[in-house]
Amino acid sequence: MNVKPLSELKTFLEDYATPMGIEIVDIEFSDKDKSLTIFIETPSGVDLDTCEAFHNAIMDPIDSFDPTYDAPYTLNVSSPGLDRPFKTPRDFERNLGKEVEVKLYAPLKGKKYLEGFLTAFDENTVTIKSGAEEIKLPRNRIAKINKAIKFD
Repeated sequence: MNVKPLSELKTFLEDYATPMGIEIVDIEFSDKDKSLTIFIETPSGVDLDTCEAFHNAIMDPIDSFDPTYDAPYTLNVSSPGLDRPFKTPRDFERNLGKEVEVKLYAPLKGKKYLEGFLTAFDENTVTIKSGAEEIKLPRNRIAKINKAIKFD
């Protein structure tokens, strides 16, 4: 199915998201089940009411944008989930000083999985503090980085 660039759709939807205090963190289109999923975040988290309110707010405008060139699709609005990977600079900013999990493509000093506190980042590197050690990781070696999830 032919779909308009998701970056254009994100820009279009931000006019509806921003006044609601919503950040669009990702947009995915699944050709398999013909679904368009908008992943959202708010400072206080995302619940079903937030997803429903945003879905209702964008339903008609997104039809006028016509992301699939008149082809039918299912519109979903969702939380990105607790273990979602960091993709944008905003994801990294939001998690500075917080505990993260890092999965590497290949082992570094014998480890392919690291945990620590995110202390710095730029476009090429991510720095985490694990125990007393500060580890600077090239971003191209990171398969996935996300917030550490702890169950008590």
